[in-house]
Amino acid sequence: MNKIVFATNNKNKLIEIRDLLPEGVKLLSLNDIKCFDHLPEEKDTLEGNAFQKAEYVYQKYGYNCFADDTGLEIDSLNGAPGVYSARYAGLECSADNNIDKVLKEMQNKDDRRAVFRTVISLIIDGNPFYFQGQCTGIITQNRRGTTGFGYDPIFQPKGYDMTFSQMSRDQKGKISHRGDAVRKLINFFSTM
Repeated sequence: MNKIVFATNNKNKLIEIRDLLPEGVKLLSLNDIKCFDHLPEEKDTLEGNAFQKAEYVYQKYGYNCFADDTGLEIDSLNGAPGVYSARYAGLECSADNNIDKVLKEMQNKDDRRAVFRTVISLIIDGNPFYFQGQCTGIITQNRRGTTGFGYDPIFQPKGYDMTFSQMSRDQKGKISHRGDAVRKLINFFSTM
């Protein structure tokens, strides 16, 4: 297996994962396979959404593929935004809208602990495999940094004094939830 589709329309995720994959594995985008469909994401778990997207591409286009779903789970918000992280402030919201909502809800909260979780669902020849990564940290009081995407400006990983948005892509990749899940995916590829 040297070609695999990453079922995402998020260019930032493609770049992050392309940087982490070993030589010999060619990562194809949805654009590369002429998939311009809106991928379904109708489940109430990260695992369910990741599988639903990967299964859609596998069944409709016939490519081995993987998809991910990521959630930011904040302790003092009872695990929110969780599976709804990408659309926390509404269906047509921006990352800034989501951050604004989280920061507003976190006002006056002492417990700022949070976990970023990524679940990857890989489908090879119709068989599903799952890989999970996570990174613990805290929600900062305000935005810090200019790189990254999503909630990166307000997530400070445990043991660091900077947010994901203040880190280089390489630094973030070594400790992030997505990096953790992708390393497990890569280890799986190396056994094939």
